[in-house]
Amino acid sequence: MAAQLLGVTIPDRARAVRYARRLGDGVTDALADVPRFLRLKLALLGGAFRRSPWQVVGLVLASLYGVGMMALLVAGLIAARFVPDVASVRSIVIVAGTVVTTGFLLLPLVFGVDDTLDPRKFALFGITKNRLAVGLAAGSILSVPAIVLAVCVLATVVTWSHGFWLVLLALVSALIAIATGVLAGRVATAVAGFLLDTRRARELTGVVGVLLVVLISPLVLSLSNVDWGAQGLSIVGVFADILRWSPMGAAWAVPADTAAGHGGAAALELVIALAALAALWVAWRALVAYMIVTPSRSADVKTYSGLGWFGLMPANAWGAVAARSLTYWARDARYWVSLVMIPVIPVIVLVAFGVVHAIPGTYPALLPLPIMVLFLGWAAHNDVAYDGTAVWLHVVAGRVGLADRVGRLVPLLFIGIPLIVIGTAVSVYFYGDARAALPLVGVTVCELFVGLGLSSVTSTLAPYPVPKPGDSPFAQPQSVGAVSAVVQGFSLTVILLLSAPSITFGVLGVFVDPAWFTASLWAGLVVGVLALAGGVLGGAAIFDRRGPQMLAAAVRAA
Repeated sequence: MAAQLLGVTIPDRARAVRYARRLGDGVTDALADVPRFLRLKLALLGGAFRRSPWQVVGLVLASLYGVGMMALLVAGLIAARFVPDVASVRSIVIVAGTVVTTGFLLLPLVFGVDDTLDPRKFALFGITKNRLAVGLAAGSILSVPAIVLAVCVLATVVTWSHGFWLVLLALVSALIAIATGVLAGRVATAVAGFLLDTRRARELTGVVGVLLVVLISPLVLSLSNVDWGAQGLSIVGVFADILRWSPMGAAWAVPADTAAGHGGAAALELVIALAALAALWVAWRALVAYMIVTPSRSADVKTYSGLGWFGLMPANAWGAVAARSLTYWARDARYWVSLVMIPVIPVIVLVAFGVVHAIPGTYPALLPLPIMVLFLGWAAHNDVAYDGTAVWLHVVAGRVGLADRVGRLVPLLFIGIPLIVIGTAVSVYFYGDARAALPLVGVTVCELFVGLGLSSVTSTLAPYPVPKPGDSPFAQPQSVGAVSAVVQGFSLTVILLLSAPSITFGVLGVFVDPAWFTASLWAGLVVGVLALAGGVLGGAAIFDRRGPQMLAAAVRAA
């Protein structure tokens, strides 16, 4: 009778029962493999502690730091339960939660991660795509970021424990937020590992990520200039009102808006959170189904005609070194990443000064060029280490120290001299006084030549390990210790000290008497030329004497 009232015939009802049984069996089959994937993930986590003793020590210290930060966050969320200002707690939780969930989505895409549960590793095991998608998603919960997220999100249940129904809603929202973060991380990791599988793609995304971080620095600096004691909560509230409608922030906003008395908005946010979770699941399932039947992408093989720089440079020892160095600087991501970052540094400095109004008038126009040239001259302070074990070619060639030192300077001279010429013209135009070209040339030439001369010595005297060819340019070798920090700090300090006379005369010319401009020019040229000549000759002697030691250091770092 009930079936007739609902307009459902007996055959339709039987078909619905069979469909429900198949659906239940499918869910049961998918969940059956979850314990196996969880045990696999635990075994992989345990394998991390079978490395070298120092790596284990570092892992333990990092874990203790993470546990300490998690404890502080949980304590703060529990303490927020007793804060009478619910609106302020709501704003902070929504903004912080949205940032964390967005990080699960963006960080793997930008910097990449080593996916221990890559779906392609299970392609030959005959596991259906549904079971594999569920199992891999469940196994991803047993990762340090996911565990920290889960603990902190569950602590928000205490934050919003203002009644039984609110606690229940907060628990449901917490589970949605955890699942959203885990699935977002899985989708991002899969995309990064599959679509960005080639070395060039990883390098490009890493550079783009760093540039994005740098480009948002003006926003960060602007926010740091806000009077947070008087206006902080209102600004956070504005961000919260925007982010609560986003897929990454909706789940965090549901209990917060319910506690604040916005029940209608909370209901719509719950729908957005469920829709975002469903979309991530569909994307993850589709990625798994596609990846287990699709081979990894391979980089396009490029073909080059002619000899390139080797056909343009002189046919002698220093010309061969220069041609090889020019090729490295043009093609090796470890080199051009540093070149990309050099023009970004002055932007950060100028924005910082602009926020605090530290430099008035047109004086900031004189800063970008010296800052860029300073880091350009410093960029080669560890150049020999990038050769790796290939430095043996120079060692067995005999006494080629002078040719090696001269040849390695050519790329930076090709970049630095046009930069000084063009940058001086642009700086003078915005500054409004052509006489300022004299100190700009003096200071920048001094910085470039001192940096190159000093690099000729430090790169042979104290090379330290760098990322290997083909690795991410942002990867830091485990063997790097205090030596790298000492060499980097020493190099920058010496460049600034030797450039100090030219800089001082230039500052006097700007603020006291333009007659000091000429002194700044000549001081920079004289000190720069002497430092370059002395550094090249000294570095050549060191290179000829310490060839075997440099080769041994390259072998240890390989």
